[in-house]
Parts: sequence; C-alpha cells; structure tokens
Amino acid sequence: MTLFQVSWVRHRDIHLLTVGSYTYTNDQRFEAMHSPYSDTWTLKIRYAQKKDSGTYECQISTTPPIGHLVNLTVVEPVTEISGGPDLFINKDSTINLTCLVKYSPEPPSAIVWSHNHEPINFDSPRGGISLVTEKGPVTSSRLLIQKAIDRDSGLYTCSPSNTHSNSVRIHIVNEHPAAMHHGSGDRTAATLHILVLFVLIII
Repeated sequence: MTLFQVSWVRHRDIHLLTVGSYTYTNDQRFEAMHSPYSDTWTLKIRYAQKKDSGTYECQISTTPPIGHLVNLTVVEPVTEISGGPDLFINKDSTINLTCLVKYSPEPPSAIVWSHNHEPINFDSPRGGISLVTEKGPVTSSRLLIQKAIDRDSGLYTCSPSNTHSNSVRIHIVNEHPAAMHHGSGDRTAATLHILVLFVLIII
C-alpha cells in the first residue's frame, strides 16, 4: 500500500493535474487511477489530442521528493493514397490503387472503398475487381480493377474505420500520359525556338 502522496504534473505549463485520487484541473479528461493495495498510479487522459503531447512527471512526496518523467506523443492517424490526387490510366489496363493508414494505435477494423461516393460492389457483373488488405503498423489496402473502361473514371475514396478518408480521381485515357507529356514538351521547345529567333531579329 502506498504510504506517500502521488501527484501528476504537466511540464508544459507546470500544472498540477492530480494529487492522490483528486483532480486539480478543470479538464475532466484527466484522471488518476489507483488499484486498492497497489503501488501503481496511472494518469488517464480521455480523448487524447495532439495538444496533450509533452512531458508529464509523476511525483512522490518523499523527503526529498522522487519524480519520474514520462514523454507523451499523441499522433493522429493519416490516410494516404499513393500517386494521387489525379491518376491517368490507359484504357484496358489495370487500375492499381494502394491506400495506406499510418500512425494508428491499432489497425482499422475495416476499410471501405467507394467509387463516386457509392460503395464498390466486388460481386458486380463487371467483374475483375479485387481487394487485398494487410494490417500492421502501417495498414495497406490495395484495390485492383482489371481491364479499365471509360465508366471506371471518377473519384475513388478509401475510408478506414478509425480515421479520415482520402480520395483520388482516376482518368481513363487512350493515350499514355508519358506520351502526352512528351508532346507538351515538344510544343514548349518549339515556342522557345520562336522566341529566340524573335530576339535575334530585334538585335
């Protein structure tokens, strides 16, 4: 059984949060927890926010006082879709979208993909749609759509159960994006060539 008072202090503003089982802050998210006949005291923070990150100290009222520092980092889960926000896919090729959920205390229980705000039906007559999900410190969900057609264009959204969603817009094209970019580059070179001739004429 603990013979001394145990306090929790937040170093950011030197704020006394708890003494024993009493709370000394108006923020009711903070609570000291103690099991009877135990020497373990736990500071509980409900609905942790990023602003709660920082150093906390557990102090014991011995003579001299004993303290133990704890560094807390609160992270917010992030949802990313590789290659977004716009992807150009050749017609009849495979759409390959990978959604990553990072900085999550635990993997999401579910990840839902939607197309133009409608959940994707993996059993639709269209066929050729599959999903591979791997859970871990970084959870990945890979959506594959074979033989892309025009109506596959649109907004694809990845929605994990434990954080915000993210979206990417797919454009189905008949020309390879690299070729399109190359053509633009040729026009730019021609424009520069004309400008150089123009300057030489003036001189």
